[in-house]
Amino acid sequence: MEHFKLPKDGGLIEENLPKGVLHSFEKITTEIYDDSTDASYVIADIIVKAIKEHEAQGTGRLFKLGLTTGYSPISLYRKLARYCKEGKVSFAGVEVFSIDEYYPVSSDHVQSRNYRIHEEFLDLVDVKPENIHIPDATVPEDKVSEYCASYDKLARGLDLLVIGVGEQGQIGFNEAGSNIKSRTRTVLLSYRSRKRQAKNFNGDIQATPKTAITMGVGTMLSAKKIILMAWGERKADVVKAIVEGEPDSSCPASYLQMHDDCTLFVDENSGSLLARMVAPWMVGPCTWSRKFVRKAVVWLCQRVHKPILKLTQQDYLDNYLGDLLEIYGSFDKINIEVFNDLQHTITGWPGGKPNADDTTRPVKSSPFPKTVLIFSPHPDDDVISMGGTFIRLVEQGHNVHVAYETSGDLAVHDDVVLQHMDAAYQLGFADQFKRVKAIVDSKVAGEPEPKELLAIKGAIRRSEARGAVRSFGLNADTNAHFLNLPFYESGGVTKLPRTQADLDIIKALIKEVRPDQIYMAGDLADPHGTHRVCTEAVLDSIKQLKAEGENWLEATTIWLYRGAWMEWELGRVDMAVPLSPGELIKKRHAIFRHLSQKDIVPFPGDDPREFWQRAEERTQNTAALYNELGMAEYQAIEVFLKLC
Repeated sequence: MEHFKLPKDGGLIEENLPKGVLHSFEKITTEIYDDSTDASYVIADIIVKAIKEHEAQGTGRLFKLGLTTGYSPISLYRKLARYCKEGKVSFAGVEVFSIDEYYPVSSDHVQSRNYRIHEEFLDLVDVKPENIHIPDATVPEDKVSEYCASYDKLARGLDLLVIGVGEQGQIGFNEAGSNIKSRTRTVLLSYRSRKRQAKNFNGDIQATPKTAITMGVGTMLSAKKIILMAWGERKADVVKAIVEGEPDSSCPASYLQMHDDCTLFVDENSGSLLARMVAPWMVGPCTWSRKFVRKAVVWLCQRVHKPILKLTQQDYLDNYLGDLLEIYGSFDKINIEVFNDLQHTITGWPGGKPNADDTTRPVKSSPFPKTVLIFSPHPDDDVISMGGTFIRLVEQGHNVHVAYETSGDLAVHDDVVLQHMDAAYQLGFADQFKRVKAIVDSKVAGEPEPKELLAIKGAIRRSEARGAVRSFGLNADTNAHFLNLPFYESGGVTKLPRTQADLDIIKALIKEVRPDQIYMAGDLADPHGTHRVCTEAVLDSIKQLKAEGENWLEATTIWLYRGAWMEWELGRVDMAVPLSPGELIKKRHAIFRHLSQKDIVPFPGDDPREFWQRAEERTQNTAALYNELGMAEYQAIEVFLKLC
């Protein structure tokens, strides 16, 4: 099972580029990988090499390894466990130190750090129990300070520390304001941190611990070597602060700039705001593809605050783009070609305009009408991420189908369920309120939700999705498909492994619909996140179908949309669909049909905006950017990347 990676199109030529030049903008050496799984495997190899080199020295001393918990190291731990099983490494001579734990909490609590690191790693390798050190969160309050001091003394001078970075620059539970000299101690968790951690406690912030034990920043800095990990677009801002900003207590991980041997591993999404990703031509020589030239020109326009056709030769020369002039000649020629290239991404006909000259259009005019299949990871991603395009495809007469890949049941608050039960009772259908209330009250924090409760929540999400597509004319009975992929149905935040059963469901639908166009989520930030798992499941299904002789799929076009937070950078865009004020309102009304996702969703994250607000601001910002570059002024624009 391969992880999907976005196609490369031009970029920095890193081969033979001196390390000092490559990392010239970085205060912490940063390694950028296409995919977090690839990066995790490299980190695994570094750990194995360090352990073996220590063993070869024959000192008789245990190798001291500090490890993190959470989502960042999941792929890393799986690789290390596989290496151990294959005999490529042994942890018998390794002493493991976990960097934090909730306090107070029992070690066998399913949401404790102790439980998770055992389940995800320690129980899968041959480390000796007496060599495992995890903060003891059962120590009485009157003795915890003394305990923390003893743990700190034991944990200082680690041979290797491997840690993840939080979205606000936390390392362990060292939050904003942590001192550079801080030691292992108990800390109060901020409301913001508790809200993030609540996803591990079925979204119940009241059940989420208010305090924790954490290894201090000073303790971490005493390690001989440090490896940091940060995956996903939501960490892009903090990665930039850590790597290119100044050391600041508001971002504790930035203090690791002080360490002599610290490396940060990021994926393309989390590293997207770093100088060498934003403007690689400032770092070294580049391969100049058509799209990469567009990326550079868009960057130049934003830097000098000019539209494309007003850029001058001096603008290019003053901003590291002299190479473009040497390769392509006249700046006027570059300006016109990029302007035309970007303008040709814009179309009001995402399914193709019938009987039109499609030479420069992003979508072929035939066949018309097209059969379109939109894959939506959750029951609202379709209208949030590409609702305007969805509506236009339906109104322009295409045979549009939407497939909701997961039930989305976990994202329904218990209060919403009870409200629906009460409405049914008030309508005289059945009095199930008390019975369902008893099920809700029986829930145990950290344990899977009762199946009967999840069934009700799934039904609520289905009814909302059906209402949304009906609002703009799609037949919900024939053209809305609820796949309920099995990997999602764990009853908790941690999902089940994806299996062939998931793919078989997708394959059956694709064979039934036989689409000319497929739209799917392009959010690839989290290697274990629902969007990515769903997208890779569709791509693997298509691959299997082609291998099974479904050759008609070779003519099917695949378009990738983004989620509610981020958008494709214009250097990558293949199709831009403008929305009028009226179409934006229709999209908003479709999103409104998902009533269970308004205001009180269990996992809202740190963004206070509702989904419709995020979606509108994102698409309006895209339209504003097109306008600033010299294109026509639109109310909003949805953009897509063409995969094949």
